[in-house]
Order: sequence, then structure tokens, then C-alpha cells
Amino acid sequence: MSGAAPSASADLDETTVTEAAVASFRDTPDPRLRACLSILVRHLHAAVREMEPTLDEWEAAVDFLTATGQKCDDTRQEFVLLSDVLGISSLVENINHRKSPGATEATVLGPFHVTESPQRALGDSIDEVGKAEPCLVTGRVVSADGTALLGASVDVWQADDEGYYDVQRPDVLPPGNGRGLFTTDDDGRFRFTTVVPSYYPIPTDGPVGRLLLATNRHPYRPAHIHFIATANGHVPVTTHIFVAGSPYLGSDAVFAVKSSLIREFHRVEDPDTAAEHGLPTPYAHADIELVLEPFQGEVSG
Repeated sequence: MSGAAPSASADLDETTVTEAAVASFRDTPDPRLRACLSILVRHLHAAVREMEPTLDEWEAAVDFLTATGQKCDDTRQEFVLLSDVLGISSLVENINHRKSPGATEATVLGPFHVTESPQRALGDSIDEVGKAEPCLVTGRVVSADGTALLGASVDVWQADDEGYYDVQRPDVLPPGNGRGLFTTDDDGRFRFTTVVPSYYPIPTDGPVGRLLLATNRHPYRPAHIHFIATANGHVPVTTHIFVAGSPYLGSDAVFAVKSSLIREFHRVEDPDTAAEHGLPTPYAHADIELVLEPFQGEVSG
């Protein structure tokens, strides 16, 4: 009967339970879901056979996953963090963004893209505290053939100069600090002022932190700024720029660093140049070109 569980022998054991579990999904209407569940079950069962966990170890694993879910809320995504530190987020991004030469490389979304970035005008500051030396970030969004993408959306978020996102210190940092949603001009350009972010530890007060401690891994990420660039007719890209010379560039806790995304944050001390941008001296300056690929079969223009 359609929808009924497949019949199975009452004598299922460790040698036969895997095929029975896979067969239980044989009537799944969605072929992609059926295939993914079959692959997942086979690999999970293979891992369990290789590890041969005790019952206490299996209960500890279930408790860990339960605690991971319980740690999630509107401003904290512990499961994303777990995916990050296991390298899964990086793997998924790389699989889904196999770029042609010259296109901007993708990196992980991270656990802090959890609130909507405020819409801001070009040149606005995303630093709403104003206690640190300013940093000018300029950039351009272009298609793979170099055509400027006017009206592209650039979503930006970052930690402050002490390594905190707004959602981590709501009593100190105003909502939206370090975040901004910008629209490129006719030449595909965008710009904003901010502060040079600091390197920082990912949250360690939950199950993921305990996992890192148990495995003698550090929790640090090198200093970076996040970007999501989207434009009509083009594949969106989620990426970072990393601050050249930052600690942990060679051992990012979430495996996201790529050499093509490391940028110098140059110190500018010329008062005339600063005046052109309405900034005091000194200030830092970084620049990035975000190169998007057209959707297959489409051309820019």
C-alpha cells in the first residue's frame, strides 16, 4: 500500500538494519529528498559501525545536539556555528560556488547574519559609536566581463574594533551597529565608513565552545568584514574581506580564509585626501571589487 512502511524482518541486526532504514524511504514522493535521505542514512550508519559508540557515548551525542538546538534564539544560531567549526559551512559554500576564474570567491555566512541590515545611503557610516579611528571601505560590483552592475545590493556586517557584533553587546552597541545595506551607483560603486574590525573568538559559552575546548582548538577568527552582493541576472555571492596581517589568518576557526580575499587596510594621513571624503586624519582605507557571475545563459548589460 502506498505510504506504508516497507515490511522488514523481525531479525534485523547490525548487518541488515541499514538497508531496511534506506528502504523505509522508498515511497518518498520527492526524488531529491529520497536520494539525500538514503545517502545520509548510509553514511551515518557507516560512521556508527566504524566508531562503535557505547550507549553512554550515544546518549552524550544526543544530549550535545539537544543542547545545540536549545542554545539557538533570535540572535544566536548555534547550529550554524557547529556547521562552521566542522568545516561543513565552508564545504557547502565551495560546492555551490564553483567559480570561473576571476569571480569573487565565496565564504561562510557565519552565525551573526541574524538581523536585517539597515538601509543606508552611499557614504554613510555603519559605525554608530564613533570612538575609534574611522575606516573608509570602497568597492565596486561588476559582472564577470567587467560590466558595472548598477543598482546591485551590497549587504555588509562586521564586528567592531573590540571584536563584538551588535547582537553580542546590546547594552553597549546600538542595534544595526556594524551593519548596512547599500545600493550601487551607476558605475557599480559603493562606499561606507566604519572601523577596522578586530579578530575575535566565536562564542564559546555553548556546546560548540565545549567541543573546541575538548579538542584543544582555539575559537578565533581573523579580522574581517562580511558582504553579500546581489544583482539582477547574476548569482549572488556571500564573501568576506580579511584584514591583511591579522592574527589567525592561517588558522581560522571556521575555515573561511582565502588568499584572494585578504586586503590591505592602508593608513591615510594626507589631510587633503581625507577632506575629499569628509574624514579626519588619519584614517584607514580598504577596497574590494565584487565580481558576480551571470546566471547560466544570461549576459550582463
